[in-house]
Amino acid sequence: MTNPTYLVFVSDTATTETIELTDAEVAQMQADAETYAAQKAAEETAAAAVEAKKVSGKAKLKALGLTDDEIGALIK
Repeated sequence: MTNPTYLVFVSDTATTETIELTDAEVAQMQADAETYAAQKAAEETAAAAVEAKKVSGKAKLKALGLTDDEIGALIK
């Protein structure tokens, strides 16, 4: 199987060249994709935790007797 390719514009001749990625470049591209996926998952987990804390906080305020309007006024 061949590696992916990319096009390079050669301004001197106004042409393009198709260049195949090296094995090292392909490995780096895969490592970058894995790193990105891990970072994205961590961000989504953190966002879910923040949302869960907001829901929990609102529930606690409601348990104290605050109305939805009062809670909304506090959390803007």
